[in-house]
Amino acid sequence: MRVALLEDAERRRRWSFDDKARIVEASYEAGVSVCSVARRHGIAQGLLFTWRRQAREGRLGGDAQAPVLVPVAIAPEPSRPVPAAQSDDPRAPAPPRRLRRKSGVIEIDLGGGRRLTVDRDVDGGALRRVLDALEGR
Repeated sequence: MRVALLEDAERRRRWSFDDKARIVEASYEAGVSVCSVARRHGIAQGLLFTWRRQAREGRLGGDAQAPVLVPVAIAPEPSRPVPAAQSDDPRAPAPPRRLRRKSGVIEIDLGGGRRLTVDRDVDGGALRRVLDALEGR
């Protein structure tokens, strides 16, 4: 029996940085699945997912790092409401206020353009005394 050892034979394929970058980029195209891209290039899906993660982290390899491509959609800037003209009439309704996203804030409209704003930490008894005083009780 004769055994020959081939030293130059390599079991794994070595992918160049450009090939990896091209395959990763193809896997991010709209309507394309990672599985189909992996199958088309004869690689395991897990390897492609590893390359995608490495590309996101900037660790794909190669001398020059390829820019990470991210899909971007540009939406028109929302229009801002124009403030209502100020009136000298005290009975005129107050201009609408912008809604705040602060949690626990209560805004009480007292009429006549007067508003009372309290946060969630207000003492209920103290608030009742203030409201009674404002109503003239």
